[in-house]
Amino acid sequence: MIRLLIHSATHYIKKWQNWICAGSLIILVIIGCRLYPHPPLQDILPVSRVVYDQQGKLLRLTLAKDDRYRLWVPLAQISPSLINAVLLHEDQWFYHHFGTNPYGIARGAVVTYLLHGHRQGGSTITMQLARLLYHLNTKTPWGKAKQIYYATQLELFYSKDAILEAYLNLAPYGGNVEGIQTASLIYFNKNASELTIPEALLLAIIPQEPNLKIKCKQKDNCFITNQHLLNTRSSLYEIWKETYSTDQNLSALMQLPLPIRPTTKLPFEAPHFVEQILHTYPTQHRINSTLDLNLQHILEQQISNFINANHQFGIRNSAALLVDTNDMSVKALVGSANYFNPAISGQINGTNIRRSPGSSLKPFIYGLGFDQGFLHPQTILYDIPMSFSGYMPENFDGHFKGPLTATIALNLSRNIPAVWVNSKLKNPDFYHFLSSANISHLKSQQYYGLSLALGGEEISMQQEATLYALLSHRGKLRPLRFLSIDPIQEGKPLLSDAARFMVLDILSQNKRPDETTSAIMSPFPIAWKTGTSSGFRDAWTAGLFSHYVLIVWVGNFDNSSNSNATGIKKAAPLFFNIIDALRPVTTTHDLAAWNPPKELKKVQICLASGDLPNRWCPQTGYTWFIPGVSPIKVSTLHQPVKIDTLTGKVACPPYEGKQIHTEIYEFWPSEIQLLFNKAGLSYRHPPSDPTCKKEFKNTRPPHIKSPHAYQTYILRSKSEENGQNSIMLTANADGNASRLYWFANNVFIGQTTPNTPIFWQPELVGKYHLSVTDDQGQSESINITVDSIQ
Repeated sequence: MIRLLIHSATHYIKKWQNWICAGSLIILVIIGCRLYPHPPLQDILPVSRVVYDQQGKLLRLTLAKDDRYRLWVPLAQISPSLINAVLLHEDQWFYHHFGTNPYGIARGAVVTYLLHGHRQGGSTITMQLARLLYHLNTKTPWGKAKQIYYATQLELFYSKDAILEAYLNLAPYGGNVEGIQTASLIYFNKNASELTIPEALLLAIIPQEPNLKIKCKQKDNCFITNQHLLNTRSSLYEIWKETYSTDQNLSALMQLPLPIRPTTKLPFEAPHFVEQILHTYPTQHRINSTLDLNLQHILEQQISNFINANHQFGIRNSAALLVDTNDMSVKALVGSANYFNPAISGQINGTNIRRSPGSSLKPFIYGLGFDQGFLHPQTILYDIPMSFSGYMPENFDGHFKGPLTATIALNLSRNIPAVWVNSKLKNPDFYHFLSSANISHLKSQQYYGLSLALGGEEISMQQEATLYALLSHRGKLRPLRFLSIDPIQEGKPLLSDAARFMVLDILSQNKRPDETTSAIMSPFPIAWKTGTSSGFRDAWTAGLFSHYVLIVWVGNFDNSSNSNATGIKKAAPLFFNIIDALRPVTTTHDLAAWNPPKELKKVQICLASGDLPNRWCPQTGYTWFIPGVSPIKVSTLHQPVKIDTLTGKVACPPYEGKQIHTEIYEFWPSEIQLLFNKAGLSYRHPPSDPTCKKEFKNTRPPHIKSPHAYQTYILRSKSEENGQNSIMLTANADGNASRLYWFANNVFIGQTTPNTPIFWQPELVGKYHLSVTDDQGQSESINITVDSIQ
């Protein structure tokens, strides 16, 4: 049996060996052609670039290098209805021939040359692709022969799906529109995968009927008026009904006018934003951006309204940038007041050029001061004439306000306090802070000196946006994101979480310039700061609201000066106009950045001095402080003075037999007293009497009862309940003292009353210097050692 089968097979092979060899040779040739290196069809012709917003709305479609609108989309992303309609209309035997259809060619030749009828080419889809790729003239027999040759070559080197995909992406769709994705996007504002059947039937016939004849009755109400094209679509629909099942709804839709958009109405949205990302990502053809077109339109409208309202003051240009701090995505970017206005150099992207920020960077100087431990929000700073190694800054208004809290000094943008804070910064100073924040164009540190605190270096709005965004992200600097595929980075820490919150809290206390008692309450917090460059060339307002950063700039690109263009007068109103316009679309949820971090504490202070209140402080409040970092000491500003009732002068000891009483006075530094006197400010200074020596501290210091000096205290390494793993601190005090303040290595622990214990749990083992100070400024200290066991 086996021999019989072998014999039959051998006989069969011998009989058909020529055909088998020929078939095998053809298969080998096809395999060889497919394996031979050749470029993908999509790389043969240049393509356009397309930019979308975050919701897939078209922002810009550029021309390809040959001035064609041409996009490429994979076959799998093209509507099956469109593919079926094209095959039904142009080449029903596409998947069954090898590039040419002899019947179609013969029929075309007879009709064209023998019957002298309407010219017909009989071309297959592969032949049409060959004509498009190699720019063939197929109206002559020789041109047709070349078309057949190239079509056969395409079939050898590429699969049927690759050929169909290339044809659909290169087919002409009227004017300079090529490819189904381009046509879908231009005419119907949708992707090729989203086409309806009526739309697919229309686009299936346009390559053979490219004369669209579009008429617009209104701005966005355009329709095809080419009756021949509409009749051809109706004929194709009749064939469609015979081939594919349809319902009555489709027939009804086919009777309706089909809205279409001409190429003259292509979107040109967010031009500065689009041009920046096209330049930044030159190799990407389809760009899905982070921009929100709805928010973009709001910012554009508000800037337009602002320019129209302030044109009489010489305000001609402005820019704005909106960033979502959750992921650092740019949501709106307006580079100028009018992109198409050459009088203001409107095509310049104002968010990406360097300008002087004025005082808008001061918050970060204060943030560094908080982190470096010589400042907290209620620290008293002196707004008085000062010289810093020959540099004598002045305030914007030319006046001085004397002692101010850090909070008020920052919100009022006083220059002298900011320069003083800047002068105290070390490791890093403000210069190295900016360098760490990727401000890479800085000159030498000696070039700026302390003027860097007042806007001595130019930065861009985009750079400033990254700085303000770190105030909502644990003090970490993160880059802006322009594309949806850009990674969300963790960021580089530049401020502690506690310091950045204190800055944010201060700026949120800054009242908006139009705020009155009847002002509308915002449903979300707002923190902001203004800046005005020297010479009135740049007016800024930068800040945060909800989970956004908003940067606003007002000025002129030609650097012309305008005294009306200040941060508080012009940029700030525009800043709040934009926020008010965004309010309906802004969430009031997910505001964790506005909550204080756990390590941040509050402590009661004397408002006049910013220190812990002694017993004579008339008014107290609270301030944020960073345990172990922020400067906390007992106030000595208010002191009792014994006054001779008869003379009204300071009473001299001994006091027996004298009529005396005690009054409380403020003892300011001499330079502050001088400022008070020059300004005529109300200042109650103690009466002097050179004949006697003033004595103010006439009480006994507190005495530490527990712990004992020079003792070693053993603690368990694991925390236990009920304070068993803590050290009890107690002290008695003079009868005039009502508060005691405890410190460990000059770090504030807490406050209590005399003879009332407070429990302290050291974080580390080692030697500690414990001190207690009463509210009269008297203190005592001891040294102890802390050790631990398992």
